[in-house]
Amino acid sequence: MPEKLQTPLIMVNFKTYLEATGRKAVELAEKAEKVNKETNVAVAVAPQFSDIAAVAKAVEIPVFAQHIDPITAGSHTGHVLADSVKEAGAVGTLVNHSERQLKLSEINKIIEIAREKGLVSVVCANNPQISTAVATLKPDIIAIEPPELIGTGIPVSKAKPEVVTDTIRLVRKVYPTVTVLCGAGISRGEDVAAALKLGTQGVLVASGVVKAKNPYNVLLEFAQEAIKAGELKT
Repeated sequence: MPEKLQTPLIMVNFKTYLEATGRKAVELAEKAEKVNKETNVAVAVAPQFSDIAAVAKAVEIPVFAQHIDPITAGSHTGHVLADSVKEAGAVGTLVNHSERQLKLSEINKIIEIAREKGLVSVVCANNPQISTAVATLKPDIIAIEPPELIGTGIPVSKAKPEVVTDTIRLVRKVYPTVTVLCGAGISRGEDVAAALKLGTQGVLVASGVVKAKNPYNVLLEFAQEAIKAGELKT
């Protein structure tokens, strides 16, 4: 994986929020990069497809696509080609987010394509069982996200800590070296600290940062709490 994808990792999904669209996507990515440079905590961003090139040109932190399709180059109008997002500057992709769910066979194909193209695969899963099934496919990163908590401001690390601990326990039996992130409802520094203390290696966040009044301050708090949790690898 890219050097800047050290752990703990704070990954920010821009989704399709207007606060992170076009010019604002670049501005938010620059704030994320500022936090990375000031704290040395790894921060990555996942803008919309149309913003990948502009964001990747503006910042040095890792840029991810929000999805790619299980296709190769050819007649696939309207699909997202791995080669395309890589050419635009993405170093990896989210896979199977709860808002873009896929069949296990499709996840498997995307992981294979990502591996072939040198892209980092971040596969989202909504419970320990699905996470374990995904682990057998050997993605680079698994992000556990109960969909009912996404966007609620209620962090999974507090509301359902057993989901996190059970996921880590089961996944490690199948794939001991995979990186595990925790998502859904992460909006405060203490949420990040709680996730790390449960054994994850970072967080996947969205509205808690993108729609915050001061995204820089929120990300800085996340990074500072990650450092306090004693998990930063230098």
